[in-house]
Amino acid sequence: MRIRRLLFLLITVSIALILTGCFGSDEQSQQEEMDPPPPNAEAVDGNTGDTSSVQTDEPSTVERELYLLDSNGLVVPQTLEIPMPESKEVATQALEYLVKDGPITELLPNGFGAVLPAETEILGLDLQEDGTMIVDVSEDFASYQPEDELKILESMTWTLTQFDGVERVELWMNGHEVKAMPVNGTPVANGYSRANGINVVHSDTVDLINSKAVTMYFPTEHDDNQYFVPVTQHVENNNGDELQAVVERLIEGPGYATNVMHIFNQGTLLVDKPNLEDGVLELVFNENVLIDMENQVISDEVMESLVRTLTEQESIEAVNVRVENVDQIANESGEVYNEPVTTETLNPSEKL
Repeated sequence: MRIRRLLFLLITVSIALILTGCFGSDEQSQQEEMDPPPPNAEAVDGNTGDTSSVQTDEPSTVERELYLLDSNGLVVPQTLEIPMPESKEVATQALEYLVKDGPITELLPNGFGAVLPAETEILGLDLQEDGTMIVDVSEDFASYQPEDELKILESMTWTLTQFDGVERVELWMNGHEVKAMPVNGTPVANGYSRANGINVVHSDTVDLINSKAVTMYFPTEHDDNQYFVPVTQHVENNNGDELQAVVERLIEGPGYATNVMHIFNQGTLLVDKPNLEDGVLELVFNENVLIDMENQVISDEVMESLVRTLTEQESIEAVNVRVENVDQIANESGEVYNEPVTTETLNPSEKL
């Protein structure tokens, strides 16, 4: 009798232990499901963890407009993706990407080249309250050819003045102010700005005293790659309206020495004086400005040339192009221009 009670007690205890283990295992599993381990815990804390799954919101590259030399020796803007700088010295980085055989080498588009002499070092930049950016370079900077002197000044100036607050560039070399360029002697004591022009076209037939230097944009191509070249020309104001004179000079074209395209149809005319109101310049042309009168299409190159050129002028933020006797015009993709066009909305693949 006593033996039976002992066996019964042992059996009861064994069953209890088995049930406890089962329920405990289920409870532990449920707890693990409720509280999973932190994501990427090994990648963050362990030296051998797979860090490829760690996410970051910071981009690794940034788009920057750099002024390079094209195959015709013209200084032109090219937008390239370059590494995001580790510090805030974005202007210094931009200049470093203008140096021959420097970090830009692997990024150069076909037919383009850097302009600053190889091994040039950017020793420091200092932005003054009046908008002057002092650029201190090493002595290697002075190793350029005489014919490249203005191109170097234009490339540096137009690259740096894209940044807010930079109006002009003043050059120093090895900590000493440069009052004249070291090879061809171009005066730079008062700094160099966009007002000095870029790819300047000289003409013996223009009255320089009674004219204004205007930078205009014309398209050109290299290996089916189309881009716009800034060209500075002097415009005479013979009709009393400065903006009309600029548009009419743009229609005439850049001349033959610049290797860029003449894009306006013969007979294209302004039928009214340009009207500037609240930053929007309205232009009214005759029908000759269209490349397809039946479908009322204006050339993408014409629109981009007009917008890029005119928004360089003071107080103009956008251009509204109209055509006489036409209700609305469209780009070459058939998309209607129903708003004034800015440099940000020039892409013909995006509906305005």
